[in-house]
Amino acid sequence: MTLSLDSSSVIQAHNLTKRFGDFAAVERLNLSVPKGHIYGFLGPNGCGKSTTIRMLTGLLTPSEGHINVMGLSIPKQAETLRHHIGYMTQKFSLYGDLSVKENLQFIGHIYGINAKQCKKRIDQLQSTYKLSQYQHQLAGTLSGGQRQRLALACACLNQPSILFLDEPTSAVDPQNRRDFWEQLFDLSEQGTSILVTTHYMDEAERCHKIAIMDKGHIRADDTPKSLMDNINVHAIEITTTDLRQLKHILIATQNIISAAQLGHRLRVLVSKQISDPVSWILHQCQQQNRQLMPQDIRLVSANLEDVFVSHTGQVPASHSRQEG
Repeated sequence: MTLSLDSSSVIQAHNLTKRFGDFAAVERLNLSVPKGHIYGFLGPNGCGKSTTIRMLTGLLTPSEGHINVMGLSIPKQAETLRHHIGYMTQKFSLYGDLSVKENLQFIGHIYGINAKQCKKRIDQLQSTYKLSQYQHQLAGTLSGGQRQRLALACACLNQPSILFLDEPTSAVDPQNRRDFWEQLFDLSEQGTSILVTTHYMDEAERCHKIAIMDKGHIRADDTPKSLMDNINVHAIEITTTDLRQLKHILIATQNIISAAQLGHRLRVLVSKQISDPVSWILHQCQQQNRQLMPQDIRLVSANLEDVFVSHTGQVPASHSRQEG
């Protein structure tokens, strides 16, 4: 089967599957990535995000399925594709005993960029990603944020049409993460299509479109706003005297999808089968333990973490709040 790539997409995959022995890391995945968009894969570690990226770039051969990237059949035409894409791996994979500039020169040599053009491009990238003052510093001595900027500069050296970024911010602080995403929006504005994997909710919300992955499957695929607007649960926030005890009671109750403590509040997800979730929770509390009656209870807008939990049944690994 040959996929015909429509003009609005740069990546299409159909029934994409990858098995390692009896284990299916990715199973019957269908995907369409719009041109010029930042498209995110949101999911926990081990859900198949990295395996999917490696198949899309031709680094892994699918067990089943078909891939078309920029009109090329992958993995058959993977060698041709590599000249038109950039790939930033999850772990820093450049040479620690080479300087910043030497790493960029080495990547330029791999791509076969002529010396004059390569020098011009390296100067541009070192300026854009604030690396000029570190150009003679060994890459292995850079901070996490500096290594991240170097890795992105190397991935952009050949002016790729598509950037594949595999959890690129997993080892940097929040400020560097924000700066990194501003750089991605600059690239997107210039016409670069970007596919990025992440397990951070705030990063997923920045994407033009996201796919929520779980156990090798895409559970949902849309814009962050549409996913939040069309969530299949009610989000409720509660304050009371003993949040921990109330949480344990609620999570054992049918039609409660999740209960997580956020500081002095309890955020509860209730199935949409319950038409009046506030009254229903009050009734559950009254039946279980009158002393746990909420001091305050309200219906709130759903966020992307609620969407993730409702589709996967688990709180993301990056969840920094008390979850007990």
